[in-house]
Amino acid sequence: MQAQTPAVLVADIGGTNARFALAQRGVAERPELHNVQQAATADFASLKDAAAAYLKQTGAQPQRAVFAVASAVTGDAIKITNNPWSFSITRLAADLGLQLQVINDFTAMACVLPVLAAGDLQPIGNVASRAAVGERRCYAVVGPGTGLGVGGVIVENGRGVVIQSEGGHLGFAPGNDYEIELLKALLPRFGRVSAERLVSGTGLVNLHDAVRAVAGLPEQTLTPEQISEAAAADADGVCAKTLTVFAELLGAFAGDVALAFGAWDGVFLPGGVTQKLLPWISAGGFRKRFEDKGRHSAILQKIPTQVITHPQAGLLGTAVQALA
Repeated sequence: MQAQTPAVLVADIGGTNARFALAQRGVAERPELHNVQQAATADFASLKDAAAAYLKQTGAQPQRAVFAVASAVTGDAIKITNNPWSFSITRLAADLGLQLQVINDFTAMACVLPVLAAGDLQPIGNVASRAAVGERRCYAVVGPGTGLGVGGVIVENGRGVVIQSEGGHLGFAPGNDYEIELLKALLPRFGRVSAERLVSGTGLVNLHDAVRAVAGLPEQTLTPEQISEAAAADADGVCAKTLTVFAELLGAFAGDVALAFGAWDGVFLPGGVTQKLLPWISAGGFRKRFEDKGRHSAILQKIPTQVITHPQAGLLGTAVQALA
């Protein structure tokens, strides 16, 4: 770590995990992350407690911090969407004794795109990126984690403009008769069924419930990890069907987001859920449904889709924002 470069505390706060690191300038505009640690949000009563524990353990004394949170950032009061944490930005800054900026987690994901290396990406489909350096480009970022994050970025004249979004809460749009039956199974439970209710870590559980209901099977509550394990053990079972449908729904939704943003230059898929389900996403259903957009299918067929495989993409994007 370079002593002459002050470290900035960065955090990536999701529904299930909180990740912390100290960020400093690296080479080729890519920040360096030091002392990366992950904690379960359930282990701490508040973000203040989790951040204070990290600072105490590392002995770090940064003057600045940037936290990316899985929540809309519209003012001083923040409520994390899929865990109980809530906080005031100004009060948290005072409690931790540092200057604090809070951004949406998919703002961080949009910021990370320019610094990703080829080894940080796994293409889905055979479409290559077309935009040359200097051209105006528009990308979308769609990531199922505990919830479903959506963001966009426009790059023009070497500068990126991030489009913040809560697009994961768009209504679920069935694309065939079977998916209409899934929606019918979930409507009594939720009233309004958003895309996040099916295409996310928590959504995977809901989707498994709906697949069983449509098949006329009794309820069986499984965790996402148990669903994945059962799918690997039985390629013809209900859990394998669930993951196949999940990949198709993710593809359909990602295609809709590409249309909504005009993201003709590419759609990126971050998130731990995406990485864990990569074999299912790569199997073909994702890309087929991504392209299946009726009169606009020809446009979607030309849009590249890539999974972000960097293990700390959220922290790295937050660091890009912190050191800009």
